[in-house]
Amino acid sequence: MTNLNPEFCEVNESLEILVGKWKPIILLNLLAESPMRFSELKRAIPKITQKMLTKQLRELESQEIIMRKVYAQVPPRVEYSITEYGQTLRPILNAMHQWGLKHKERSITKLPV
Repeated sequence: MTNLNPEFCEVNESLEILVGKWKPIILLNLLAESPMRFSELKRAIPKITQKMLTKQLRELESQEIIMRKVYAQVPPRVEYSITEYGQTLRPILNAMHQWGLKHKERSITKLPV
């Protein structure tokens, strides 16, 4: 692992994209099954509000992590998919998942009996 110089660390840049209760879940859904329609994403993440899903999708799209494709038909159809650039987040999300599992196990083993 590279020694990180706090003076030049770009962790905050990464967190800007990933921070938020819903962004990692949205990304994991799109990494697992892409493309997805808005309604499919909403069903996959039932606790997210429509407003918040729209906001998070727009932010991810502005960062070119996901792509929004609008089909010219009636009724309008919109699909979201992970971009090639967004695919580069897969190992990061996987590492975060693995760390979360270990942390959860550690927390469980430290619970008082």
